[in-house]
This record gives sequence, C-alpha cells and structure tokens, in this order.
Amino acid sequence: MSANTKANRFQTFEERANPELVGPRVEALRKKMKTKKVDAFLVPRADAHRGENVPAGDERLSYISSFTGSAGTAIVAQDKAALVVDGRYTLQAPTQTDTDVFEIVDLSPTATGDWLIANLKKGQKVGYDGWLHTPKEVETLDRKLAAKGIKLVEVSNLVDAIWKDRPAPPTNDIYTLEVAQTGKSASDKLAELQKQMLEKGADYLVLTLPESTNWLLNIRGSDIANTPVSLGFAIVPQSGASRFFVQPEKINPVIQAELSDVTVLEPIEELEEALKSMYTDSVWFDDATAPIKLVNLAKSVGATIITDKDPVVIAKARKNAAEVEGMKAAQTSDALAMARFLSWLDDEAPKGKLTEIEIVEKLEDCRRQSNELLDISFETISGSGPNGAIVHYRVSENTSRTLNPGELMLVDSGGQYRNGTTDITRTMATGDTTPDQRKHFTLVLKGMIALSRVHFHKGATGAHLDVLARQFLWNEGLNYAHGTGHGVGALLGVHEGPCGISGVNHNVLEEGNILSNEPGFYLEGEYGIRIENLIMVVPSEKNEKFLKFDTLTYTPIDLRLVEKDLLTPEEIEWLNDYHQKCYELIADRLEDDKQEWLKQATRAI
Repeated sequence: MSANTKANRFQTFEERANPELVGPRVEALRKKMKTKKVDAFLVPRADAHRGENVPAGDERLSYISSFTGSAGTAIVAQDKAALVVDGRYTLQAPTQTDTDVFEIVDLSPTATGDWLIANLKKGQKVGYDGWLHTPKEVETLDRKLAAKGIKLVEVSNLVDAIWKDRPAPPTNDIYTLEVAQTGKSASDKLAELQKQMLEKGADYLVLTLPESTNWLLNIRGSDIANTPVSLGFAIVPQSGASRFFVQPEKINPVIQAELSDVTVLEPIEELEEALKSMYTDSVWFDDATAPIKLVNLAKSVGATIITDKDPVVIAKARKNAAEVEGMKAAQTSDALAMARFLSWLDDEAPKGKLTEIEIVEKLEDCRRQSNELLDISFETISGSGPNGAIVHYRVSENTSRTLNPGELMLVDSGGQYRNGTTDITRTMATGDTTPDQRKHFTLVLKGMIALSRVHFHKGATGAHLDVLARQFLWNEGLNYAHGTGHGVGALLGVHEGPCGISGVNHNVLEEGNILSNEPGFYLEGEYGIRIENLIMVVPSEKNEKFLKFDTLTYTPIDLRLVEKDLLTPEEIEWLNDYHQKCYELIADRLEDDKQEWLKQATRAI
C-alpha cells in the first residue's frame, strides 16, 4: 500500500465546521419540532451502536451544531439552544459552532437535565430518538424532568427529517480473522457466552456494540473510519447459532458460509420483527448501551427484560496470549515508524517551514512503510505551539499553522495494523526550551512513570490509580481535564471499555487489560504537553494478590525537555531502562542514519 498521493491518505484536512450553517439548520429543526409538538429536541453524538466514530449519515450533532468532536449533545429548544461538551472540547466547541445560537455548557452527570429545567416550563415536552438513547439515560433524565412537570417523549429523528442529502448507511464487506490471530474460535466464544446466558436465565442476549459483535464472531469490517468493524445487531440464543442483522448488501454466499457455524446473516430490516417474536422469552440487554427503542420493542410484546452489562465487553478486554502477541507486534511496527518520524522531525523542525498538515502526512507515510497498516486508529492530533493546548485538536486546511522553532510540538496518533492497534503521544522540543516548558514536561513525565511502576492489589480500579499520574501536577496547583487512560482494543476501537484510568472509572482492572497511560498539561494560548504509552495489566512478582503494568510502547521520550533535577533516582533509572529497551527493540531494523539518531535519543541521563 503506497502512496504518497493525498487521495489515498487515511486522514483528510478539509474544514468540516461551518458555523454559518448552524442558524438556518436550527431554525429548520425548530419548525419540525412544532409539527411534532415538542418544545425541545436532543441531538447526541452517539449513533445506535454507541460508537466513538460514526458513519457519515449519523453525524447529526455535527450537522446541527457544526461541532466535530467525538462526544457531546445538542439541546435545541424553541428560543434557546445548548451544546454540552466535556473538558476535552471546551476550547474547540466555541470556535466551531455559532455561539449566538448555542450556549456552550460543561458536561456533568446532570448538565442536560439542569439546562432543560432552567429553560423549559412545566407541561412542555422534550423529544428524543429512541435509537440514540439508552434506557439508563432516558430513565435518569425522565425522572429528573418529571419532578418539574416536563415530559420526555420519543419521536422520529427530527434532524434526519431536515437533512436532505443525508448519506446512506455503509455497506462494506465483512471479513473473518484466523484463530491464530484471535486466540479463540468464534464457536468457543459463543459457547462460553451461552453458558453465561444459561446462568443468568436469559433466553436471548441482544448485542448492539460493534466491537462486541465483531469480537464474538471473529469478524472485522470498514464501515466507519479508523475502527475496523462491520456494523450490525446480534441476537444470541441460549443455544445454537446467533443471528446478525446487517445491511442486506453485506450478505453474500461466501461470508454466510464462513460464518455458518456461529451466525446467520439477516437484513437489518428484520431486526424489529425478530424482537417482537420474543413474547414468551427473557431477553438480556445492556441498559447502558442498547437503544431504548429495541428494549421497548421487546417489552411491548411481553418479554421479560434482563438488564446487565454486555458480557462480551469484559471478556474482550481480557486479551488472550494471541491477542497480546499481535498487539506487541503492532507496537514494534509503530516504534519503527515513530523513530523514522521523530528523526525526520528533528531535522526539519528547526528550519521553521513545517506545517501541522505536513507533519501528519509524514507520520502516515512512516507508518505505511511497514506494509501492515490498515488504517490510522484515530485522526492524528498535530498541535504546534498554542494548538497543542487544544486537547482533541483536529488540524484542517483552515487551522494548520507553521511550526516555529522553539515551540512545543504535540503529536497524538495511532495505527490499525493487521495484528493490532496502537496509540501514542509524544511532545517534542523544536529548539531552545524554557524553564517552564521543562518543568511542566517533567511533572507530566513523573506522573506517567509513577503509573508505569505501580504494583496494585487485585480488585483495584482506575479510580484508585488516577491520582498517581496527577500528584506532581496537583502539588503545583495544576491539573488536566481528561482521563489518564482508556482501554485499547486488539484490532478494534482505540478507545475500549470497560476499564480505564480516571477518577470516575470504577471497573476492576484485570490481567490482560491494555490501557493508555497519558497524563498531560495544557497552557491555553501557549502549548500542550502529553506523554502516552500503552500499558498492560500483568501479575506482580511481589505478591500473588497483586498486579502491575508492563509497558508495551517503546518510543523515545524527548530528553531535551526533561529537567533531571526534578527526577528521583528511581525515576531516572526507569527512564534509562526504558530508553535502553527502545534502542534494543528496533535499532538493528533502522537505517544507519536513523540508528545514530536513536542512539542519541535514548542516551542515559
């Protein structure tokens, strides 16, 4: 797969936000709201599969608000509107939407309900699309609004009604993975799942998350950018083959035969009738991820509803030996790409001519050299100087700036390789560094090292460990407004549940979990700093009741930004050992000039 041509690139740079379209679209939506007799309408970023990345035809939040972030909710009332976003997007959102139309609201567990109560009157109605909200979301919001006399009502999607050129659903082919890569056959996975269903007393399990269906059936696809999944809904019976409901164009004799032991492919149009046939059965849904539309369909015919976590999510997060081997191979491919990229950046950055787009393109070219790259795992964050302070910055033709020598350069990126998924952030010096840059970088590094080195008792969660990465910043009165780490899939979503490292993640960390370790610091208008490695939960040699993290990512950390006097001897030892491993892993596979760069970049301090 070659290609230096822009047409073949995984990442494009067109400006997707156009605030000028916001006002007319919101007014069109308000007219539709009047015809449905609702006083407000909710427009979440999520699609029916709760994906971080969604097909073009499900980009409703972007369509109505012009905001392109991966999370958020628009609330449109007749005379006011709000855009609810989390800390990653508080800088981005106001620049992308029309702030004369949308008030920017910081996300909190009650933000949507609080805004509706503050801006609606008793007796008014809030409309929502049942495909895009879960039972848990709806019940929580309904309870809050009902206490103030405001009614929550399900309606057809009103954004779709005004979106004249809405793209059609994706129909890309399904493909299967070999057991050598997955580590377990789909038949064995299905049998284990059905045993759990028997214990739960569930006649059927409905799976709506694409990562769950794809992992269970050992399939992948290309329906959405950056996440190699095929979209569909699965109904799993307590025995026998499952049913996988997909766009009819995906169904062909070849893939049907390959999957015949574990599933029958059926047109998506038949899903609702399948649920209506379960009137004497007990049906298991995850009420935190399944569309309430499907749950209500089963309820409407008298099915007994069981609500509990999607059991595949937990099984999938515990990577088996084959998945771990693939993930390690992918990180090695990425380490080679990153070494080539960083050595190039060191040569070119001091010239003061590189643009943020050119940096993204060069990194993709370096990754493509492996001939194993299927896609990038998310759009590369290429933030020079002040743009680095925008946590989820997306460079476009309109925003791309030239990297000036002396500025910090933050690059957060990853690849979907044939054997696994990567995610790495490095922040680089491009000239002389300042004391503040070095101090802030070293405080972030100390937090990353603390998390890398910790041994923790079985049963601990990410919420227990999050403070380890923040403590050095906190001691200086500093912080960052994002989680410290997220789960990572094996040739699946780069952001994977249920485990994570943040103050609000209470899922138990288990052997085989792979997570990111990415503390940061952001000085608005000046620079951003983030250092990210992937880490894996493994047994601790200190105590059989304890676990620890093994580092999977091996790419040099910029020593020009390290203030050695702020590091303890143990931290220095960790950093030197880490860099020695970086060198040993890839030195003999690099070109001579890159080997020399790597030797200098991984020198002991």
